[in-house]
Amino acid sequence: MRTFISAIPIFDSAMAVHAYKMMTHDGDKLLGSAEDFRELGGELLAPALECIKDIGIEPFARDLDFFVGITKYQLLIGMPLNMKIPPQQFICVLDKKTMSDNAVYAKMGILKRNGYRMALEGIPDSLSMEMAVKFFDFVLLDFKSPTFSEELRLVQPYLSKTKLVITEVPDMENYEKFSIIPGILLSGSFHSQPITEGVSEISPLKINSLQLIKQINEEGFDLITAANTIERDPALSISLLRFLSGVNPNRSHKIESIRGAVAILGQKEVKRWATVAISLGIGEDRPSEITRLSLIRAKFAENLAPAFEMATKEGVLFIAGLFSLLDVILQLPMREAIKEVAADEDIRVALVGRRGRIHDVLSLI
Repeated sequence: MRTFISAIPIFDSAMAVHAYKMMTHDGDKLLGSAEDFRELGGELLAPALECIKDIGIEPFARDLDFFVGITKYQLLIGMPLNMKIPPQQFICVLDKKTMSDNAVYAKMGILKRNGYRMALEGIPDSLSMEMAVKFFDFVLLDFKSPTFSEELRLVQPYLSKTKLVITEVPDMENYEKFSIIPGILLSGSFHSQPITEGVSEISPLKINSLQLIKQINEEGFDLITAANTIERDPALSISLLRFLSGVNPNRSHKIESIRGAVAILGQKEVKRWATVAISLGIGEDRPSEITRLSLIRAKFAENLAPAFEMATKEGVLFIAGLFSLLDVILQLPMREAIKEVAADEDIRVALVGRRGRIHDVLSLI
C-alpha cells in the first residue's frame, strides 16, 4: 500500500496561512480496489494518522492548526485518542455522511472532553445547525459542491458560534468575494493561479534583485560586477554573509567586504545562493505559501533528474521548479516574468512554451 500525503494551506482574509488540511490519496485505489480498502478483512488501517503519530504535525503544518479527516470507523474504534496524538493542533474533520447515529456523537463527545476540536465537512439534511454548532468548532463547505449556496445560507446565522472554512475556492475574484465574511478561512488554488495580465511596473524593491539574477545567469558572469550589485542592497549583503557563515563556519580569516565574500565563494556558490535568496526575497509581498511551494517544486524537480535521465541537469531543474511560480511572484505573465531573470533557454521553453523535457518534469510535479 502507498499513501500520498500533502498539506493544503488554509488562508485567512489577510492572505496569511492560518492552518493546513491533510489531503491523502491511497495508491491502492488507483488499481480499482474497493471504495475504502482499509475496511477489507474486517481490519482498519489509518496510514495518514500513523504518519502523524510517528513524525508529528510539525513537518506538515509547523506550529499551525492541522485539519485531518477521520472516517466513521476510525472514530468508532477510538482514533485519534487511542493513538496518543496530542490535541493541541489537531482538528478532526468528519464528513457529513458520518453523522448517522448516537454512537458517533458519543465518540465525538469523548474527543471534545479530551481537548480535540471538531470540523464538519458539509451539512447533512438530517442535522440541525443548532446541533452542528454544539459539536463542531468549524464547518467546511466545498465551493464546487452543487449544494454550496444552500449550505452557506444555512450556516451564516451561526458564524458567531462556529468558524466557516470554504474549500476549493478557484480564483482571487471569489477569494475577495468571501473574504469579507468575519472570521472566514479559505483554501483552493486562488493563491497560485497563473497571471495573464501584468501590472504596469515592477516594485522598485525588486529591481536590484532582478538585476543580480540576470547577471548570475550570464555565462561566465563577472564576480566583481555581481559584488557591486549586492553592495547596493543591505538585505542581499546580509543574506550573502549569513550564507557564507553557514557553508564555512570555521573560517580562519575575517570577511571584510562583499567582494571578499564573493571571491571566497566563487561563481558556482554565488549563483547557488543568489538563485534561492533572490527568489525568496522578491516573493516577500506575496503569500508565504508561494515561497514554500516554489522551494518544494525546485527540490522535487532536482530529485527527479535521475528518473528522467537528466542527472547532469539537476541545477537547471532546480531553477525551473523555483521559477515555476515566477509569474505569481512578479505579478506578470510568465512570458514577461521570465525575461526579468534571463533564464536558461530550456527553462524559458518549459515555462513559456510548455514543451520540452524540463516541462515533462514540471508536468509530473
